[in-house]
Amino acid sequence: MSDIRFYKKIALQLGIAEKQVSATVGLLDEGATIPFISRYRKEMTGSLDEVQVANVRDEIERLRALEKRREAIMESIEGQGKLTPELIQQINAAETLSTLEDIYLPYKPKRRTRATIAREKGLEPLAELIFKQGKMDVEGEAEKFVDTEKEVLTSDAALSGARDIIAEWINENAEARDKIRTLFKRSATIKSKVLRGKEEIGEKFKDYFDWEEPLMSCPSHRLLAIRRGEGEEVLNIHIAPPEEDAYKILEMQFVTSTNATSEQVKLAAHDAYDRMMQSSIESEMRILTKELADEKAIQVFADNLRELLLASPLGQKAILAIDPGFRTGCKVVALDKQGKLLEDTVIYPHEQNKIFHSKQTVMALCAKHNLEAIAIGNGTASRETENFIRSIDELPKDINIIMVNESGASIYSASDVAREEFPDKDITVRGAVSIGRRLADPLAELVKIDAKSIGVGQYQHDVDQYLLKKKLDEVVESCVNRVGVEVNTASKQLLTYVSGLGPQLAKNIVEYRNENGAFKTRKDLLKVPRMGDKAFEQAAGFLRVANGKHPLDRSAVHPESYPIVEKMAADLNCTIEQLMSDKELRKKISLQKYVTETVGLPTLNDIMNELDKPGRDPRKSFEVFKFDDSVHEIADLRVGMRLPGIVTNVTNFGAFVDIGVHQDGLVHVSQLSNTFVSDPNTVVKVSQQVMVTVTEVDAQRKRIALSMKDNAAGTTTSNTSKPSSNNNNNKNNLPAGKAGKQEAPANDFASQLAALKDKFK
Repeated sequence: MSDIRFYKKIALQLGIAEKQVSATVGLLDEGATIPFISRYRKEMTGSLDEVQVANVRDEIERLRALEKRREAIMESIEGQGKLTPELIQQINAAETLSTLEDIYLPYKPKRRTRATIAREKGLEPLAELIFKQGKMDVEGEAEKFVDTEKEVLTSDAALSGARDIIAEWINENAEARDKIRTLFKRSATIKSKVLRGKEEIGEKFKDYFDWEEPLMSCPSHRLLAIRRGEGEEVLNIHIAPPEEDAYKILEMQFVTSTNATSEQVKLAAHDAYDRMMQSSIESEMRILTKELADEKAIQVFADNLRELLLASPLGQKAILAIDPGFRTGCKVVALDKQGKLLEDTVIYPHEQNKIFHSKQTVMALCAKHNLEAIAIGNGTASRETENFIRSIDELPKDINIIMVNESGASIYSASDVAREEFPDKDITVRGAVSIGRRLADPLAELVKIDAKSIGVGQYQHDVDQYLLKKKLDEVVESCVNRVGVEVNTASKQLLTYVSGLGPQLAKNIVEYRNENGAFKTRKDLLKVPRMGDKAFEQAAGFLRVANGKHPLDRSAVHPESYPIVEKMAADLNCTIEQLMSDKELRKKISLQKYVTETVGLPTLNDIMNELDKPGRDPRKSFEVFKFDDSVHEIADLRVGMRLPGIVTNVTNFGAFVDIGVHQDGLVHVSQLSNTFVSDPNTVVKVSQQVMVTVTEVDAQRKRIALSMKDNAAGTTTSNTSKPSSNNNNNKNNLPAGKAGKQEAPANDFASQLAALKDKFK
């Protein structure tokens, strides 16, 4: 069946034009990527952005899957010789998979049921008589079906069998199932109880030992937590609406009289719900709510990952990177401006008799390699190492000392990627290199790590792993293509995410570059093995050749648009270089003159923006951040302190903030603002610099409660340092802290801490 019938439906749902849907689906079917479509096919799609293109893709995939199932159901019923015109109409009118499956249920091959056994005993005629609910002697009619050979020994047994058949009819009634499904969505509660004897080992699920709330308003993080408790065999979960409401719905539909037969139908209706429908719809609700919770949790992870990948880069600087440690020392590496490893060593600044030597080593490395910044991983011994570095008075004052989020660095250091890059170095050196490189360019380095290992989500191990990977890959692809990639310096991992490439072409590009030297033009990419015209079309606009022969090769102008720029330059009697460097020349251009059937103002405006700032990095300026010098560990915290921090993770229930004590604090959603906040992402983002007030401290459980409210109770002026800033935007800095380490605090957090308050005053 043609997709055309879907276009109007998708257009109405997404609030866009039908022709936009049609064009987008056509491009997707041709193999075009989402970044390519949203950036270079604006005239075709009506300037749909990446989110809208992805929504069109998801909807067309869903509707195609629904259509495929529709056809399979029709084929199955037709094979049984039961496909009537009325049934065809019903099946074609079904808008959802659950409706389709309800229609198919009576015709679906099933295992041997109680109703099947009753039919084998010849009780279906009795069931039909009762279901009509006419006046009759029920007991007397049932006596006629007593048959010892068929093991129907009494009239009660005959009636019981007849009710089993009626119950199955009710359970398989599509209208009834839809009504009960609606009841579940409207009125069902989710209840969790601790399993006997699991109280101690399930302590982390204590909040849910006896929990109940409306199912559809249960937040995604709580639903996933409760389900995790069930998965670990600590909790038992039950989902259901009030059974009286369910009985009433079925009685109203199926009980049509007030005689003895109606009483039998009523009993059958109750049995249908208790024995079949309740558990069936509960399973559906479990799947539905899990999908919704997964979707929200995955979106939280995706939003955080996007902020982390697009965090401000320090840029091409020579960097001293340090992976701190106590007993094993601090691993130190010197990197050049391109991130190449120049030298590595180990220092022991936390051993009294080795402090002087450690200082001499750091100063020598900085002088030898003209280092411009020092990156310190934020793990164990990070604050102590930072203090040591800052104590070296001889260091040039213009060298910035920056704490760097090292989450995932250990994963990278033990990976095949790291072994391939540094086969002769141990994992500690590789980890230090990763810390330094992610300061220079977070995106280029973080793409080498499995996104799930970065730790900026909530319950990421509990969600659908296929959907999580798909979404995170899309985010990485979006970020890489948004920033653009320098083809002559990019790693294989970074190139993999460029629109139209993938692992094999990325590998081929790097191998070709190694064998033949740097690419001089974008067109040289066509010489790479297996680089066809289609792949080149998809990738070229996102690849940069910084010092290429053609001036536009360093911009985001697609090669297919070069003739437009060349015509502009010719019309102004100047070169492309002059056009790119002279703003007054560009002001003379009338874009309407260059509009064609395939090129409109959206593309022309993009071209003009690129001519103004060719290959500009969309990421914001880097800001140096400094923690409060008076705070280094949890024991240093006092309720009421106001401290600078960096957001490390945003969840549905709040935001985690690194304040420099090796343990992130939680700003609960209720403490994010003086006004009501429904979505923490609207207030804070990963990597954002914030000021927070310490409201609770539980040193034993390593829990810190923070507030971002202006009037947080008990605020003191103990903090004297503030985040330093190179500009007025305090939302962009290097990510710091360790995210994803805490669950939402228990509801009785405050009461649990009451005994500790005096200690921390």
